Amino acid sequence: MLNFRNLPAVPFLLCVPASLALLEGTKLDPNLVSAAHAESQQATAQPVPTGAREVPARSIPVPNTVSPQMQAIIAQPLNSSWNVVPTTVEEWKARVEKAALGVMAELPHLREALGVTVVPSAIGGVKVFLVTPKAIPARNRDRVLLHLHGGVRVYNPGEAGTREAILLSGFGGFKVISVDYRMPPDFPFPAALDDAVAVHREMLKTTKAKNIGVFGTSAGGSLVLTTMLRAKMEHLALPGAIAPSTPTADLTKTGDSLFTNEMVDNVLVSQDGFIRATILLYANGHDLKDPLLSPIYGDMHGFPPTILTSGTRDLYLSNTVRVHRKLRAAGVEAVLQVFEGQAHGQYNRDITAPETKEYNDEIARFFDLHLGR
Repeated sequence: MLNFRNLPAVPFLLCVPASLALLEGTKLDPNLVSAAHAESQQATAQPVPTGAREVPARSIPVPNTVSPQMQAIIAQPLNSSWNVVPTTVEEWKARVEKAALGVMAELPHLREALGVTVVPSAIGGVKVFLVTPKAIPARNRDRVLLHLHGGVRVYNPGEAGTREAILLSGFGGFKVISVDYRMPPDFPFPAALDDAVAVHREMLKTTKAKNIGVFGTSAGGSLVLTTMLRAKMEHLALPGAIAPSTPTADLTKTGDSLFTNEMVDNVLVSQDGFIRATILLYANGHDLKDPLLSPIYGDMHGFPPTILTSGTRDLYLSNTVRVHRKLRAAGVEAVLQVFEGQAHGQYNRDITAPETKEYNDEIARFFDLHLGR
């Protein structure tokens, strides 16, 4: 077992740390950065297919069926940077750095409020953070969660990537290993996937697979799924359960809610613009339908029990629904929960909102039901 006992003593999902402590690896061609910028700015107009609906302009009220805290989050304006695309490596890093500062400022309060400690370490040659609650229930003492953070493939390196791990560790009473995986612009695909699989492989040497749970949101949710696909390819034991929330499971702009919730989701706003640029930057010229980039196209037979989460205003609601249906078709036990009125990842945005505790309690309950069985 990994020994956590002897260790030394919320803005948007799009967040990162103050320092870019990137690992060594393959460098991205700077020309690809310019290409990603150029393609993301191209017009996307296409012929209107037969049966397409023209929807009149309308005002969408904030639902009164959610908590006051969540109403305030839902009422916020669209993310103003959704269509602002960096044109150079330096601009990408500056944007990541700026976002990091806000997250890092929040983390001390978050750790204190939830009674969690975070310690840097390394597993299998990969940088990680060991996230430990002050009190670990007896049923969780042999269980370890593997966390893969979100952030549209480019945000959240370093300690800023631990926010979600802190929440589930604090609310659920789990030991968590949060992976500080490598990312663009310096380290495109498959660096992040290589790091996630390396940590999982190393964990299997000290922890029974049935006692491991894997979770992550957005790009992290997709990485959870691609890690399962790679683990199957490499004949590694799969964990006892997984929780990929609002996963970016299809990078090809396929799925109903990418159109119905465009300009409704105030976090992501659209898959065009900035998000499109991060997709191209991360993919580094690979086919976007490669299952290790877009896991919806992979074989999900034999996956562990899975809980998926989204919201009715989430741009990636269809990604989440499609993964759920694919898992069910493959005979996998899969639960889908959809939160009222919420855009991308907002159910984990404010620790004072009852929806945030509800979300983390649901994930913890699912892991409790399946880990060690």
